[in-house]
Amino acid sequence: MSLKVGDRIPEFETTDAKGEVFTINTVLGKKALVIYFYPKDDTPGCTKEACAFRDSYEDFLDLGAEVIGISGDSSASHEKFAARYNLPFILLADKGNKIRKQFGVPTNLLGLLPGRVTYVVDNKGVICSVFNSMNAAQHMPQALEVLKAMK
Repeated sequence: MSLKVGDRIPEFETTDAKGEVFTINTVLGKKALVIYFYPKDDTPGCTKEACAFRDSYEDFLDLGAEVIGISGDSSASHEKFAARYNLPFILLADKGNKIRKQFGVPTNLLGLLPGRVTYVVDNKGVICSVFNSMNAAQHMPQALEVLKAMK
């Protein structure tokens, strides 16, 4: 079952790009969050999406939001991906797609490709927007518009 607008996001813990433990409760309730699930590091669409979030990262910070990217790649893969493209935001490893399953992120292409879904979450942990599209270019502007409307 997919999470929808009005639902609270689940609590989760995993590792970040540095291999350190990250618990969502460290940011939940303190600021708005943009949590985007993407298929894989270093693929053309995912790189385009990550670089769009990077290029507008200051805008997200100015709106009081933190950006978090999540995929099934390892912390080591995320570390290389973040370094290669100077990604300033949090990347989380979702081993076994546990977090993806908690959020109910669907798969695409007959279940072969992990889905691409972005959630905008208010500072109380409640989902304000869910954007499900394999078009990587649309996620960052969509999230930014939702945050601006929340202000």
